[in-house]
Amino acid sequence: MAISLFNNGQHACLLFNDLVDDNDDHAVQANQFLIVNGGEGALIDPAGNMTYNALVMAMQQYFPARQLRYILASHADPDIVASLNKWMITTECKLVVSKLWSRFVPHFCTAGNTAGRIISVPDSGMNIRLGNATIKAVPAHFLHAEGNFHFFDPLARLLFSGDVGASMVEHDAVTEPVSGVSEFLSHLKTMEGFHRRYMVGNKACRLWVQMIRPLVRSRQIQCIVPQHGRMLAGQETLEAFLDWFEELRCGLDWFEQSHYAIPE
Repeated sequence: MAISLFNNGQHACLLFNDLVDDNDDHAVQANQFLIVNGGEGALIDPAGNMTYNALVMAMQQYFPARQLRYILASHADPDIVASLNKWMITTECKLVVSKLWSRFVPHFCTAGNTAGRIISVPDSGMNIRLGNATIKAVPAHFLHAEGNFHFFDPLARLLFSGDVGASMVEHDAVTEPVSGVSEFLSHLKTMEGFHRRYMVGNKACRLWVQMIRPLVRSRQIQCIVPQHGRMLAGQETLEAFLDWFEELRCGLDWFEQSHYAIPE
C-alpha cells in the first residue's frame, strides 16, 4: 500500500511500507519512497531483491517504473540498494550515491550495467533536478555509513533521513506518524537500541543536528521520514527528536578495549 506524504497536483511524494513480509524473522521492515514531478520520477532507497517485484507493481498506478530517472541511495547497504542490478536492466535510470560508494555499488550488478550511469555525490552534497523541482542531497556522514546522504525535498518540506530516526516496528505501525512530545518519548523504546549501535558516534549526531535544526525551526522541514519505521511529524516532535539525538551516546562512545579482544 502506498501512503501519500505530499501531493499538490504537480509534485507527489509516496511511501511504500509493507513490501517486506513481517513473517520473515530475518528481514527488517523497510520503507521505500517515490518522488514524482514534471513527468520524472526518483526512487529513494529501493531496497533489495525481496522487495523489487512488489515495488514495481505498487509503483505502476502512480508512475511507470520504466520511466524512472533516478535512484537516490542514502548509502550502499543491501537493504538500501541490493536490487540495483534489476533497476539497471529494466530502466534507463541513473544512480545517485556518495562518491565513496560509487566504485563499490557496481558489485551488485552485472559487469557493464552501471557504466556511465552513476552520479557521484561529493562530501558537501549537491542539488538534484527532478522535473521542475530540486531535491537536495544533504550530508549525513557516519550516520551510519562513512559516505551517507539524506534527501531533502524543500517543496514537500520532507527530509528522507535514511537510518536517522529509524524505529524497529512492524509495517502496520508505519501508517501513523509520531506526533507530539509525549508520543515521541513513548516511541523512543523502538529507536534507542538501533541508534546506539548503528550511529558511529555523538560528534556526527551533533553536527547533523546543528545543520538540521534551523530548517526545523523555520518550518522548512515539517516531517522526518526514515527508511525504517514511523515518520516524525510536527515541530514539537522534531525538536524533541533533535534534542535527544544531539545528546545521544552511540557507537564508539560506548566501545572500550573489552570489545576488541581475541575470543577464548
